Amino acid sequence: MARFEPAALPELLPVFYRRLFPHGAYGRWLGYGGVVKSYFQLREFSFTLRDDVYVRFQSFGSPQELERELQRTNPYKIDIGAVYSHRPNQHNTVHQGAFQPQEKELVFDIDMTDYDDVRTCCSSAEICSKCWTLMTIAVRVIDRALVEDLGMRHRLWVYSGRRGVHCWVCDDDVRKWSPALRAAAVEYLTLVKGGPETVKKVNLSEPIHPFIRRSVAVVEKYFEAYALLGQDILGSPESWDKVLALVPEEHREALQGEFPKKRDSGQRWELLKGQMEKTRRLAAAGKGTACFADWEIMLQYCFPRLDINVSKGVGHLLKSPFSVHPKTGRISVPLDLQRLDQFDPFAVPTISSLCHELDTAGSDGEQEDSGETEPKRRVRDYKKTSLAPYVRVFEQFVEEMERARRGERLRRSDLQGEF
Repeated sequence: MARFEPAALPELLPVFYRRLFPHGAYGRWLGYGGVVKSYFQLREFSFTLRDDVYVRFQSFGSPQELERELQRTNPYKIDIGAVYSHRPNQHNTVHQGAFQPQEKELVFDIDMTDYDDVRTCCSSAEICSKCWTLMTIAVRVIDRALVEDLGMRHRLWVYSGRRGVHCWVCDDDVRKWSPALRAAAVEYLTLVKGGPETVKKVNLSEPIHPFIRRSVAVVEKYFEAYALLGQDILGSPESWDKVLALVPEEHREALQGEFPKKRDSGQRWELLKGQMEKTRRLAAAGKGTACFADWEIMLQYCFPRLDINVSKGVGHLLKSPFSVHPKTGRISVPLDLQRLDQFDPFAVPTISSLCHELDTAGSDGEQEDSGETEPKRRVRDYKKTSLAPYVRVFEQFVEEMERARRGERLRRSDLQGEF
């Protein structure tokens, strides 16, 4: 893969926006099938330009106008905001207080830095294959709940380009949700609570909500490989003391005495888990109180950590899919949930590698097809590169939304025909 150098961005970005960015599917996504004629025109975009020049309240009359502006300004980063009551680029001409966000996708932002208290392999902006499992778990837990518990259908999961993932829930009714509804959804999906000073951040008691049981079942699939082998959370007295601090005092002493006799994290975990399961069996027989310390530990170490402010604010901006990350050069690509466990953030194409792939493909094809129109040539261009499978995931997401929209229109016309 061609090495990415941030200094090369000014010469690479024009190629990216002209030959690789999926303008067609992107416009179809944010236009939502012309649900309202002016819907796209009322959407805010913000651009981060060269030298950290930040331009908010951009809006465009059509996807084609946005495409031209992207190719003219070549932004280092694109953020997407709300659909407003008035065109964002005219917000200064509107009476104060009248310019208000009306709709936006429900978005989630999950950042690896929020797990620094429970990962030992990396910290801050660093990631590796070991801790990336936390993002896999986050997508699995949240996506299952969005579909099965909250009845949401159209979810676009996107790699941020560096150390996290974003989710865009695009259902028509969800886009109209108030900040209070959005906050309630995040609250439902939150189990890890408390700041840096809080030692025990997950507290469970009976009856256990089905959401928690199902989340534990998801975490359990990854826990051994991630926490016991990868992070070795019970590998030394220092690390197991941190875990045992989450266990009630009446169970802690016995475990502290037995842990040094065990060979590794796996054996120590089996001991702890067995002791907690015993309390639950006894409690089911009416003897004593059930203890869920093993579940609490799994959740504290692995459960998704959401930023409520990103999700609840209708006017909050979030980085666009297919942005280029200015520090890593990686493209913010959609995730294929069918192949989520195989996703490797380090294998995501960079803007340098994509431009190199275009160069390697050669200019012979361009000379042969000189009569080809620009949009057709551009589609052929991205298909020559490793960006193609990610664009296909995005196109399938847009196509599924369009199919659902057509089905809903047919259903409504059929209902009207009955009266």
